[in-house]
Amino acid sequence: MQKIKVSKLIQILKWFVYILPAVLFFSYYPIISFGSGETMNFELSLPLIWLVLFDIMGIVLLINDKKERKNFCNLKKQWPVFLFPVFASLSVIWSVNRIRGIMTVGILWLVYFAVLGIWHYRKELLKDSKFKSNFLKWFLGSTLVICVWCLVQCVLDLAGVGREVSLMCPGCVTRMFGFPHPNGFAIEPQFMGNLLIAPTLMAGWLILHSNYSGSRFLCSKFFLFCFFVFTTTLFLTFSRGAIYAFVVGMIFFTVMQVVKTKKWRAMLLWPIVILAFIFTLNLQGIFAQLSHTNDTYFTGISKVLNHLSLGIIDFGGEKTGDVGAIGEINSAETIVDNNAVFDGYVAESTNIRMELSKAAFNTWKGSAKNILIGTGIGGAGQAMYEAGQTDSPKEIVQNEYVSVLLEFGIVGVALIILIIIILMRVIIKNTASGVTLAIMVSYAISLLFFAGLANALQIYLLPVLILLIENSQISLRKKLVS
Repeated sequence: MQKIKVSKLIQILKWFVYILPAVLFFSYYPIISFGSGETMNFELSLPLIWLVLFDIMGIVLLINDKKERKNFCNLKKQWPVFLFPVFASLSVIWSVNRIRGIMTVGILWLVYFAVLGIWHYRKELLKDSKFKSNFLKWFLGSTLVICVWCLVQCVLDLAGVGREVSLMCPGCVTRMFGFPHPNGFAIEPQFMGNLLIAPTLMAGWLILHSNYSGSRFLCSKFFLFCFFVFTTTLFLTFSRGAIYAFVVGMIFFTVMQVVKTKKWRAMLLWPIVILAFIFTLNLQGIFAQLSHTNDTYFTGISKVLNHLSLGIIDFGGEKTGDVGAIGEINSAETIVDNNAVFDGYVAESTNIRMELSKAAFNTWKGSAKNILIGTGIGGAGQAMYEAGQTDSPKEIVQNEYVSVLLEFGIVGVALIILIIIILMRVIIKNTASGVTLAIMVSYAISLLFFAGLANALQIYLLPVLILLIENSQISLRKKLVS
């Protein structure tokens, strides 16, 4: 009787894993708001709800499975992994923003147990001959749907539909550059672009490691189509952080394929990437031509190249614009003249990030306590404000590494490095071709452009699943056939 119950729970656990890629795309819409305080907003998103339910499911499963509960609770060998979350939990005591700290610690522990739960039950998951095919269908299928929505967002904005319908962020609308750049169901394009990194690299990996036929959906042509669409949409988000991270990840992935698997075919992925970029560039030019601004096809393309190259590629024209104007855009219909806000590279967006990092670093070195153990988890914004480095306690550091240094000090950074070393040993031992490492390298680069946990759960939850798919000994040829 107990075995039947456990098997049913395992099946439910699988379905939680299947829907995770789709749920992650809804990191900001829909959102359940509980108001806001002086230093933060109190909100609940679908990925956070998934995280809570998944961990509850895992606890119920462990309670009903005595053997696995005993194995899971045997943490003698894994105890170093818990040093950082324990330290982070203790840091709530000296955090200058305890409410935010407590909530962040809660999410941190939820993420920890979710990752450990997936890895712990990896054998049970992979026993199912259809697990890989089901996961990939959800993973790639949901990404395709979101890519279509991103294109629809752009069309809606060009048609003058308000943001309350298109769900475009204030800085995403046509008014900004003369063409729209989608944010999907995320809060900003950089998060939407970040969400596309893993499925794009995974699609590229599947192109190289699938030489079979027979599946209606999961076949080489489908993977090729996915890789092109995902790459195109990633470029369409116009997020420098996501694009740079993807390119670095692709370079790393290509090198790994050549060195580790001797697959020189990986070089053939680059023409597709270049074709996708050219296609997106032309699409953005067309959007600019069709927009209500005075932009043309040529000015749209020149703005894209100028912005992505940090002003290096310049076809002429004075670069103007005020980042503060973004907050004044409430809908695509608020255009009062034919001029876009920005004429190309917005240097201020880079300068603001650099200034916030500088403010965080100055706050960190402002006291011996901050240098050693930091301001406490969740305390970066409040600490910078109290130190007179920023004008608002809600301001966050747009660099995860600097933010971690400020909140946890040298001790916390050392513990994180220890965890990274442990994780790298596990990944390198289990990786078959390097796609998991490539995704993690991309994520590592992207963290230079933003900080936070709740809006980027994919960075912490997806690698363990990608590793399972990559390293499984089950034949792709046999197990991906529907």
